[in-house]
Amino acid sequence: MRFLHTMIRVGDLQRSIRFYTDIMGMELIKTMDFPEGKFTLAYLGYESNPAQAELELTYNYGVESYEMGNAYGHIALATDDIYGLCDRLRDAGVKITREPGPLKGTDIVLAFLEDPDGYKIELIEQKD
Repeated sequence: MRFLHTMIRVGDLQRSIRFYTDIMGMELIKTMDFPEGKFTLAYLGYESNPAQAELELTYNYGVESYEMGNAYGHIALATDDIYGLCDRLRDAGVKITREPGPLKGTDIVLAFLEDPDGYKIELIEQKD
């Protein structure tokens, strides 16, 4: 078994694709339109499967927003320069909900931000 993708529903597919490609640096791997089912899928990532898992954006025709509920947590991404990345994201208008810094009592440096639909994204600094 292997991890394939994580799916989130979005209210504006093009806005979300722009966010994840232009701002978060992912590439659009493929899109699939299902007119009879009234939805479109877009797969994004830093590499395509099987090298890395992908993010699947699902746009249901005519649905502009979703309620988050309280079960969803976050998407986690690694970066080697969390402070510089957060500066660039903030300059691009991204909402940083937890400024970068150490997790209390650890050496782990992290930050949180929101995508255009309000999904939380955790950034974890990992210097390789």
